[in-house]
Amino acid sequence: MKKPLLVCILAAFGLSSCEDQCQQTRVYRQLSPFQVSLSELRQNGVAIQEATGLENPGKIYAKDNFLFINEVKKGIHIIDNTDPAHPVNVSFIRILGNADMAVKGNTLYADSYTDFLVFDISNPRQPLQLQRITNAFQSGMVEGISWSTNAVNWGNTQQEATTIIDYTPNLVTQVTETDCEGNTTNPGGWGGWMNFASSSMYSDSKSSGGGQGSGTGGSMARFAIVNNILYAVTNQHMQLFDITQPKNPQKGNVVTLGWGIETIYPYKDRLYVGSTTGMHILSNADPNNPVRVSTLSHVRACDPVVVHDTYAFVTLRAQQGSAMCGPAQNNQLDVIDVSNMYSPKLLKSFPMQEPYGLGVDHPTLFVCEGKYGLKSYDVSDPLQLDKKLLNHFKGMDAYDVIPLSTQVLMLIGKDGFYQYDYSNRNNPKLISKIPVRRKDL
Repeated sequence: MKKPLLVCILAAFGLSSCEDQCQQTRVYRQLSPFQVSLSELRQNGVAIQEATGLENPGKIYAKDNFLFINEVKKGIHIIDNTDPAHPVNVSFIRILGNADMAVKGNTLYADSYTDFLVFDISNPRQPLQLQRITNAFQSGMVEGISWSTNAVNWGNTQQEATTIIDYTPNLVTQVTETDCEGNTTNPGGWGGWMNFASSSMYSDSKSSGGGQGSGTGGSMARFAIVNNILYAVTNQHMQLFDITQPKNPQKGNVVTLGWGIETIYPYKDRLYVGSTTGMHILSNADPNNPVRVSTLSHVRACDPVVVHDTYAFVTLRAQQGSAMCGPAQNNQLDVIDVSNMYSPKLLKSFPMQEPYGLGVDHPTLFVCEGKYGLKSYDVSDPLQLDKKLLNHFKGMDAYDVIPLSTQVLMLIGKDGFYQYDYSNRNNPKLISKIPVRRKDL
């Protein structure tokens, strides 16, 4: 009995502690691997189904009176939006591994992990699959989680892919011992664990804008159509498709861009590509052979971009505690001078709360702030943006927006799809909402 008592007496003088045991509870997103065989993907990966509710919405795309909402890795909802006050969900295309889409005329293009799919949507209630271009993509990222194939191409060793390797996120609660000052080892990061409180639940990817007969996507899109070319960016490359014959696209050139590619935004004769390390500008003077002419680098962060005239607007989102976006410490909106595409210049940065996608209908800029809602600004003078906040809508988890020429704003978020009439930009009015029926990841 004397020895334990002596230990506690010594502890009282600061050598150790018999009673002070500090703990910290953390919630992590653990990634569990799973596999999908390419034979299963191609035999059973697509089905035309009746309309169903939103559960985990991702990208949005607007074409004429129809709206397309991606159900992350599961497919595409087709919604008749003839009356924005009463949108009607008409059908669902189940597509395994789907994350992006674009439309030209009555033709819908979509990815399915490695493959590029073509659908006839002349009858939106009964879409018809026309074509599958296999092995169009070798890897990808959805909701911040990378997938790849088991293909081998190393030296003299070559093996065709047979399997897709992907991951399912699961919440894990862990109690850890600390030194009573909060210092402990974080099991997160590159090893497959991420701090859920600061990790994105969305794939960070930009506007698929305005070629003849095409629709409009949000700032997070990886697909963009310009006239007769569809550009699709992956983690490292840009794959081109010639869609001169919309229902019979031809695989075109591949442009290597470097690692961390996220989004694409076409504007006039340029392509603006967002990556985790900077904004790339490509000259699109020859649409079949876009050429990178400059890069404006920044600290590693998630960064969608939109452009108006000589200004680019880029949001940088800090992801402290996770490996997804990198070590950026600040959430901010950058205003960049792109008058000279060979020499873009950062003009000014403005602090934000949790910026995701954004959209511009000059002189109004809309910025999604994640769980902090949606903000709109007067950008008549982009360098005075901090003094020109028009609106701040709260009570939603905003991910991306599409401002249409009809002055209807489409917004997708964690909790649903919203439409606003912003004809009076000082007082936008909610037109309709399609809520989600889902459980948080």
